[in-house]
Amino acid sequence: MSTELPSSLVLLGAGKMGQAMLSGWLARGLEHSRITAIDPLLDEAGRALLAKRGVRLTASPEGLPSPEALVLAIKPQTLESAAAGARALIGKNTLVLSILAGKRIADLSSRLGVSAGIVRAMPNTPAAVARGISAAVAAPETTARQRAMADALLASIGRVEWIEDEALIDPVTAVSGSGPAYVFLLVECLAEAGAKAGLPAELAMRLARATIEGAGELLFRDQETEASTLRRNVTSPGGTTAAALEVLMASDGLSPLIERTVAAATRRARELAG
Repeated sequence: MSTELPSSLVLLGAGKMGQAMLSGWLARGLEHSRITAIDPLLDEAGRALLAKRGVRLTASPEGLPSPEALVLAIKPQTLESAAAGARALIGKNTLVLSILAGKRIADLSSRLGVSAGIVRAMPNTPAAVARGISAAVAAPETTARQRAMADALLASIGRVEWIEDEALIDPVTAVSGSGPAYVFLLVECLAEAGAKAGLPAELAMRLARATIEGAGELLFRDQETEASTLRRNVTSPGGTTAAALEVLMASDGLSPLIERTVAAATRRARELAG
């Protein structure tokens, strides 16, 4: 186990995002015996997955010792009801790592009764395959050890971008936190369009999935080449791709749609504050 990973961790909320992060931590050497998950509403599939991984699951924090790291992965709307139990877990040196969309460090501090040791981050679900990306901001009182632990936990599930301006977390949420859903919708739409163009539906879906997978891998492997250059490399003048891009790059095409999409998610993240 990395020396920067916590000696003990409580995961409050073991839903999709919590389980995705857990996958990365276990893969990077955080022992299952050091982790406790708290989630009274977890469905049967989630319970079975935790059991398979050997991670202890409990319905409440009652009786648990203070961990070195407490990760908040509950729904933002449930912070108020979960705050008392979370507060009881926080010791003098506990790192609180929150991935709650919209909930600011000041919100967390007031509800949890602590000002030190809070890191707010926004990862995304590719964390489950160690290909996520997280942006993180630390409260001023956070110690070097706590920040290093947060970095190790987030680096276990992908890349980490540290920022100083907490206000940027909301647009980060809109771009990368919610972004995988946009990509999955693109696959759905591309497959549906292929089927309407005459392809068998299953073939259209296989083509759409493989195309997005391959394009993503190109972006991952070639970090030096701009996305716009990769796009131009596919586009022959007067060809089929150029005809398609005329539609996507029209004044009412993809760019303004994505701009409205990110604006809507950013706005919702800000509404979740407080």
